[in-house]
Amino acid sequence: MKKLTLLACLLAGMAFANTKWFDVKLYHPSVIGGTELQPGNYTAELKDQKLIVKHGRETVEASVRVENADRKVDATTVRYSNGDGKYKVEEIQLGGTKMKLVLY
Repeated sequence: MKKLTLLACLLAGMAFANTKWFDVKLYHPSVIGGTELQPGNYTAELKDQKLIVKHGRETVEASVRVENADRKVDATTVRYSNGDGKYKVEEIQLGGTKMKLVLY
């Protein structure tokens, strides 16, 4: 019975190991995954190669490529492009890590 419980715990841990949560603050109306989000605090989840951004009941998904930066960043930062008058999120650097998420 103990072995079965241990195996179940290990499998559950492996399932959550690929999921990473973090907070993102948007200072401008921002486009992620084709959807415009209003300024505010959002919870984001990185699951496989998908970024899932949540605020209340609103959920937006976008495809991302995970890259390593040259150095660790102190705070989470959002990089935008502004080609058509809208702030489109291009990259999110995660505070306290060398990880950056490039949206495409």
